[in-house]
Amino acid sequence: MMFKLENSVNQYINLPRELGVDLFIKREDEIHSFVSGNKYRKLKYNLMEAQKGGFGTLLTFGGAYSNHIAAVASAGKQIGIKTIGVIRGNELLGKKRKNATLSFAKQCGMRFKYVSREDYRNKTNDLFIENLRNEFGAFYLIPEGGTNELAIKGCEEILNEEDGYFDYICCSVGTGGTISGLINCSKPSQKVLGFPALKGSFLNEDISKFVTKPNWKLISDYHFGGYAKINEDLVSFINKFKALYGIPFDPIYTGKMMYGVFDLIKKKYFPKGSKILIIHTGGLQGISGMNTVLKNKGLSLIDI
Repeated sequence: MMFKLENSVNQYINLPRELGVDLFIKREDEIHSFVSGNKYRKLKYNLMEAQKGGFGTLLTFGGAYSNHIAAVASAGKQIGIKTIGVIRGNELLGKKRKNATLSFAKQCGMRFKYVSREDYRNKTNDLFIENLRNEFGAFYLIPEGGTNELAIKGCEEILNEEDGYFDYICCSVGTGGTISGLINCSKPSQKVLGFPALKGSFLNEDISKFVTKPNWKLISDYHFGGYAKINEDLVSFINKFKALYGIPFDPIYTGKMMYGVFDLIKKKYFPKGSKILIIHTGGLQGISGMNTVLKNKGLSLIDI
């Protein structure tokens, strides 16, 4: 494997004593600049499988600011495998220079196929995949967001024995792979809380396909209107947290989760004396891209 990874450091967050909880952040974001956090975990065994099968190309899916697209492109470059990104939204065709994520992926050698949002909904359809194979030849398929059984196997390695100390494990949720791995490797006494970045109840069903333990819950009050939806309150929170603790969060996933955790702490959701572990799943490459969007609203995130 291309990275040598030790267990991530759990960084203590010094909260006011009156809040009554102990808070730590597992710095998975520090694994690698682009293949960090849950992206490393999800890709680890998939890349091994692709190499074992002799595949020379990886193909995957994502949107304009996809951390997954950036991670696959970077990983492919490092291990010498070609990469193809099927990008949601054909309006992006010819605009990759204006998009930091797609520009980076292009620099890593990724080729793109832009499809309409309507066609993108067919990304798991057998005929759609067959047409891609006819167009590009043989490839190892990695689903959108990277979630499959091998990805969950990788995410099961996020927690270690020392993390059994915590009462609550909190993480952001996109496709459900990371939280599924956390649930599988958690202790029965622990509660795993997921903070979805998307609207909708479909994630409960998706996660249930991969887990058997009942010690988890999705808290769907902090998506800020849906995927990539943000407002001034969220931006202000992320910037203040970075200034106070020196830890950056992205506004699409981890920033929303952290906002939610702090709000729940203030509302006394967690019993007094609770020990809480936040999983920082990375995704920081998206900050520069989102700043381009925020500029039009007179807002800006502190750069990492």
